[in-house]
Amino acid sequence: MAIGAALQPWSLLCFLGVPVALWWAWRVLESTWIIPRRLGRVLQAQSLPGTAYRFPFGDLKEFARLAAAARAKPMPLSHDITPRVHRLYHNIISEHGKIAVTWLGPTPRVIVNDPKLVREVLANKLGHFRKRKNNGLVKRLANGLVSHDGDKWAAHRKIINPAFHLEKLKVHSVSACFFRPKCSRQFIYKLDAFVALQKMLPAFAACANELVARWEGYVESDGAKEIDVWPEFQNLTGDVISRSAFGSSFSEGRRIFQLQSEQAQNLVKMINSLYLPGFRFLPTQLNRRIKANAREVEELLRGIVGKREAAMKEGGANNDDLLGLLMESNAAETKQAGNSKPIMTMDDIIGELKLFYFAGMDTTAVLLTWTMVVLSVHPEWQDRAREEVLRVFGKNNHPDLDGINQLKTVTMILYEVLRLYPPVVQLDRQAYRETELGGVRYPAGVVLSLPIVFIHHDKDVWGEDAGEFRPERFADGISKASKLDSPAFFPFGWGPRICVGQSFALVEAKMALSSILQRFSFGLSPAYAHAPFPVSTLQPEHGAQIMLKRL
Repeated sequence: MAIGAALQPWSLLCFLGVPVALWWAWRVLESTWIIPRRLGRVLQAQSLPGTAYRFPFGDLKEFARLAAAARAKPMPLSHDITPRVHRLYHNIISEHGKIAVTWLGPTPRVIVNDPKLVREVLANKLGHFRKRKNNGLVKRLANGLVSHDGDKWAAHRKIINPAFHLEKLKVHSVSACFFRPKCSRQFIYKLDAFVALQKMLPAFAACANELVARWEGYVESDGAKEIDVWPEFQNLTGDVISRSAFGSSFSEGRRIFQLQSEQAQNLVKMINSLYLPGFRFLPTQLNRRIKANAREVEELLRGIVGKREAAMKEGGANNDDLLGLLMESNAAETKQAGNSKPIMTMDDIIGELKLFYFAGMDTTAVLLTWTMVVLSVHPEWQDRAREEVLRVFGKNNHPDLDGINQLKTVTMILYEVLRLYPPVVQLDRQAYRETELGGVRYPAGVVLSLPIVFIHHDKDVWGEDAGEFRPERFADGISKASKLDSPAFFPFGWGPRICVGQSFALVEAKMALSSILQRFSFGLSPAYAHAPFPVSTLQPEHGAQIMLKRL
């Protein structure tokens, strides 16, 4: 009797556990065999070229093998970077053409290497495409606007846009070249962004001045000094975000920057190791560190936002920084909608602030890094850029917004660097209902992979010199830079989800580059190894060692 009673809990556990195990086994079979086979048959029936599904990893092993081979050694000093950046896509496009299927896991990815179709996907007029959901690791780093879809994305975008909206500042941006007719209807909000952003521009200048002053301390007046500019620019952009986002809370902002930088490095470690679903819940040293960092970031942000909320209630807050703009816009939109509760909650605001760091830190840092590398390889364009900067600002005057709008050569250079070395090398969109694109019917569940770096290097789009650095191709603007009648330039995305901070990034880059050109000439160090490597952005795997000389 006692034995039977003791066995009852185990019997109950087995009774409950068997259905759970069967359900889990069914889900695994469905996701790794049944659904992939069904989607594969639909694509094969339309004679779509590419690879066939191999249970259960698809082309993942081949992807890892090719990526490891590409990273085994630096590449020659050339702008033809696509074979190193994504060897699998390079091979598939070379063998199967510009529209082809690959399988990274059990999900079919259709490579869409056609600018017209890329614009159609990103414009998403029918609403059939969505961003793929971020995994738990990415959400710890940044879970703001880019992770939302549908009504929540639209509401957050409307609130966030005034903080970055530079149309009134007459700053040249990618979207301004194409969406200007719609700007006045879609993106003009109640906040006077001109006044607020004018007040934020000194933060850009202060950080740039601190950078060049530090470099002047490194470099003797009659000598040259090797500096790895990649971490220097990461620190610069982190300082800019900290000052611009939090104003007087700059010291707390710097701590958040340090933690977010470490989180990004931890994410890379996870990506480069064997990662399986559920591993992030195991109490490993790395997982514990990631959780501790995430907790501290949220506590710091919650404290900053809480203080600002209290100041707003007492009428003592200002909107001179991104946080102030964000909170004021949130309050205005909430009031206009007649809601009793804010449209963006405290957690939503914290998510957006984390995203400011993650996106703002790396995007401008990689743009400035690759610009320094490219101008070191092409000193004639470095000289032309410097001549323009000195003509506009002189040697000792700090760059300002009016002058930045006159920098045509610098703008052409930055655009060409963004073409050759786009911060994000590919964008993915998943069809969540059956849709037709370019004469092909795609069932729900298929991922369309938009290989931005391949489009930017396509000779059919840019000409035989597509792999060469030729800023003059942008002399008449972005719309006339390629061989096509319509745009093929997507460094910040396209359509309604185009990067909200693109103008912010370009102003920051122009101000920093102008300050550097005023005071230094530079070239590549013998220690530099050319190794573009896509992590979250296209980064220099072994750093970017530059030889600086004072002018």
